[in-house]
Amino acid sequence: MSSTHPAVSIPASQPTTEIADARAIAVQYDGVRVEFGTFTAIPDLNLSIEEGEFFTFLGPSGCGKTTALRVVAGFVSPAAGSVRIAGADVSRLPSDARGVGMVFQNYALFPSMNVRQNIEYGLRVQRTARAERDARVNEVARRVDLSPEQLEKSLTDLSGGQQQRVAIARAMVMQPTILLLDEPLSNLDAKLRVQLRGELKALQHDFGITTVYVTHDQDEALTMSDRIAVFNRGRVEQVGTPTEIYSNPQTEFVCTFVGESSKLDNELLAQLGLPDAVSYVRLERTAMASPGAAGVALTGIVSEVAYHGIHVRYAVQVGNPSVKVLTTPSTGQLRIGETATVHIDPSDVLQFDASGQRISRDITAASAV
Repeated sequence: MSSTHPAVSIPASQPTTEIADARAIAVQYDGVRVEFGTFTAIPDLNLSIEEGEFFTFLGPSGCGKTTALRVVAGFVSPAAGSVRIAGADVSRLPSDARGVGMVFQNYALFPSMNVRQNIEYGLRVQRTARAERDARVNEVARRVDLSPEQLEKSLTDLSGGQQQRVAIARAMVMQPTILLLDEPLSNLDAKLRVQLRGELKALQHDFGITTVYVTHDQDEALTMSDRIAVFNRGRVEQVGTPTEIYSNPQTEFVCTFVGESSKLDNELLAQLGLPDAVSYVRLERTAMASPGAAGVALTGIVSEVAYHGIHVRYAVQVGNPSVKVLTTPSTGQLRIGETATVHIDPSDVLQFDASGQRISRDITAASAV
């Protein structure tokens, strides 16, 4: 899918190495504030998105992520601040003058039109000549893997995944510089969502287009993104790569929203040689007793068992808190009520202060306990 028809100027694929070497800023939020009446949805957003990135806005419902996306699209005007695309201030430009394409949660396709008519709709509005219109529709359809036969079909004849491709093709045929996707997988069943994550990421890489993706699904964000901005109550808690967001959360909110962790009480912290603080440990960083297991051994009672096929998740009551542990079935399955020993390495414990900010500490002494 990487070649481009010479008569059509659909954006061509860009090698990953070139993007990584010298990326310009594609989208820039400068002090953006968004208000709806007396409600401030976004108080002060400052954020840069690089050219060619797959950048995700992640957060719970009502956190401001979709509002931030709609600011770029031109559907929401900021009360203060500015948004720039490729260095140009577009804050007061109409949406159709910004060079962005948008795929909505429900795709917003026209049921009375066939696939070709849906894709070419924007070109017809622009009064693009028939020959160019046909060439661009055929090329973009080929690149999103829609066959010539499917172009003539009704939308009701297509699967959910194929309809998603139609929505993407309709956005891409307008040759946008930025592609905006507002939870485009949320209406699909779980198995299809997982399948289409890879396809959507591959399409983005093929087109080489800067993509801003909105989701509340942490798995989507972690598996698809180059970088992620985690939103909470209209503010960005942290920006980073998926690895940085998951393994090195800078706030308690990021730690608890992304991934699964066990909260540790002060009694457990004392056994681990750690100071009192709001503390968590990722469930995959704990281990059942085994030869050579690192960390401090803690004995408790199994209170929950969840078999997932490729792994088993336990909850072990160690004092007051319940510590979650992830193991493989080959280690032997324990039953509720049985005694189990888990190991926690103090260096794996994430600690936060009263304001929810990450505490940096020297783990040397703690690890020696």
